[in-house]
Amino acid sequence: MRQGFARALVPYYPVAGRIAEPSPGDLVVDCTGEGVCFVTQVVEISPESILRIKDEFKAATGETCSTFDAVTAVVFKCRALAVDLPDAAEVRLGFAASTRHLLQGVLPSVDGYYGNCVYPVGITRSSKTIREAALPEVVGVMREAKEALKVRFTDWMHGGAKDDHYNVPLDYGTVTVSDWSRVGFNEVDYGFGEPGYVFTLNDDVNIVASVIYLKPPAPKRGIRLMLRCVEEPHAAVFADELAKYA
Repeated sequence: MRQGFARALVPYYPVAGRIAEPSPGDLVVDCTGEGVCFVTQVVEISPESILRIKDEFKAATGETCSTFDAVTAVVFKCRALAVDLPDAAEVRLGFAASTRHLLQGVLPSVDGYYGNCVYPVGITRSSKTIREAALPEVVGVMREAKEALKVRFTDWMHGGAKDDHYNVPLDYGTVTVSDWSRVGFNEVDYGFGEPGYVFTLNDDVNIVASVIYLKPPAPKRGIRLMLRCVEEPHAAVFADELAKYA
């Protein structure tokens, strides 16, 4: 296996440099070895904090929300406060939502199908809107995007959405979210027990702002977040904002 990987994998250096423009319109990669743009941070959000956010949303709207809605809304709002883009600038959030429940009769039965079916969900608001919104409002934005999934996915299935529903620029205004907390990696046993902790290692592709949900090591509960979504000048403010909800 080691020999096979050695032959198959080729070091990819552009992410260890910077984009340069030696002349107008002439973009090149300057391989300076400066490293990636985003700093890594791990934050844990306790079950009690998650429940408090859910209760706050229910008190404000009379509706319920998921853990994903609550925690992702916190990250989206805290990041908008930390990076502090101009009021009219766009801040965006993207994640993949399951569409298996929309494919009944198309896919094999649940008991016989083991793959994923997902469709990208994108949220776009102005920086000022997210910064100044109360947290229940941001949770509501999350729920609206998820509730629109059926219409958007069905439209795409029938040949619509000629312009990609998730055609958003991957600049500093965009953050992507992935949920690894229920994938089951923590339960894999190769004969010497389950792993104490599972996390992502993607140092060579740290070029898009990202948030990854992880399962904290036992006996801890709640959600552990691996955050690579702010540049170093914004990291301290981001950590302070997140600490208000941790």
